[in-house]
Amino acid sequence: MEAPARLATTLYTEVADEIRRAISSGALRAGDRLPSVRQLSRQRGVSVSTVLQAYAQLEAAGVLHARPQSGHYVRTRRSVPEPRSVRTPIDTSAVSVSSLVASVYSTCQEEAVVPLGAAYTPYALLPTRRLQKILAAEVRAASHGGAELDEPRGHLPLRQQIARRSLDWGCQLSPDEVIVTYGATEALNLCLLAVAQRGDTVAVESPTFFGTLQMLEAHGLRALEIPSHPRHGMRLDALEEGLKRHSVAAVVAVPNFSNPLGSLMPDANKEKLVAMLARRDIPLIEDDIFGDLHRGPARPRVARSFDRRGLVLLCGSFTKTLAHGYRVGWVAPGRFQDRVQLLKHSQTVATTTLPQRAIATFLEGGGYDRHLRALRRKLAESMHRLEGAVAEHFPDGTRMTRPQGGMLLWVELPRRVDAIELYRRALAEGITIAPGPVFSARQRLNHFVRLNAGLEWTPRVDAGLARLGQLAGELARR
Repeated sequence: MEAPARLATTLYTEVADEIRRAISSGALRAGDRLPSVRQLSRQRGVSVSTVLQAYAQLEAAGVLHARPQSGHYVRTRRSVPEPRSVRTPIDTSAVSVSSLVASVYSTCQEEAVVPLGAAYTPYALLPTRRLQKILAAEVRAASHGGAELDEPRGHLPLRQQIARRSLDWGCQLSPDEVIVTYGATEALNLCLLAVAQRGDTVAVESPTFFGTLQMLEAHGLRALEIPSHPRHGMRLDALEEGLKRHSVAAVVAVPNFSNPLGSLMPDANKEKLVAMLARRDIPLIEDDIFGDLHRGPARPRVARSFDRRGLVLLCGSFTKTLAHGYRVGWVAPGRFQDRVQLLKHSQTVATTTLPQRAIATFLEGGGYDRHLRALRRKLAESMHRLEGAVAEHFPDGTRMTRPQGGMLLWVELPRRVDAIELYRRALAEGITIAPGPVFSARQRLNHFVRLNAGLEWTPRVDAGLARLGQLAGELARR
């Protein structure tokens, strides 16, 4: 009796996703009327109930609105353009962001705030209870109860599952090529230590994840900030110029749904990037932490899929999709395998056993893909509502990105709005944001902010965004 229910759920989410894609592509525009329930039922060959469920889901997400006696329409919103690509001097700089990041990050953890600052997925959207049951079963099943460490490379069944999934990314890893780490943070740190020495220069996207900047600062590395396109990521023409001017030890990039832009580098650009660096024998540290959170019909390829010389060190994690606190990430370091493995063993020996086992069991059971489909749908709905709130409440002159995956929205505010001042005023009213300067080695980007769509939409969040827009408006009118 359960199969028809599962089938109906699949059908109505498929119909809803199809409508979302039509809106994203421009085939359906704000104000357009959708086919009637019966008409779409005939067109798609599904039941009236299925269409009603699809329309109800899209209404709840703020994508559609119903007019009595008229039908369903694409919700109208003010047109907000994309941010401009920020001009960045093609020059190296020391990194000094830790004190500012520490201040911002500590407030993002507070529970008594509207959490628009941290890139976290709410526990309600994660398979927390299922993982708890698996974890308890693993404790009972293991003779050592989790007290023993796995080998330094990590739990073999987990590495096998990661290797199996790599086929979807366009490459074919073997379990022996994978090293399990404490989240993507340790993976990235190990990679930087493997390919660069104190005083070296590392090229990064601009804006870039503040955690990457903290790592550069901690290791005494200089940053070469490369401007990024809001949709396509790191500008390869600017990188080419930077490589001609400076000796670069490595490049760190997030080609799939970068943090904070949410940009997706086209496959042709990924291939060009890998080839450009291979000609100079420069390693690419690829952070693919958001790759599974795409909203297109297929998962985007990783840059590693174009690598033929072992120069791409691919990093990933389950922290955004399964459990933050388990801290289970991984790295496939290519030709730097031995060096990264030595660093891993010398620093932490091995990653904690039980979380690895629980995630491996979850992946083996086939639950991960079902969970991802539901999570991607929820994040798409939340992102649509977040974009709508920015369009409705933020001052004239605001710009925002159009991410096709991940959970982050990058917002350019009118130039009079100082992001740090907005952060302070918002925090005083129980709202957290991530101000632009934490995403720049030089603490630039003063009128930009990053907002998190990875949250449950509540009246409190709605009100918080409205108030944030008012505060931005007040600063813009000063």
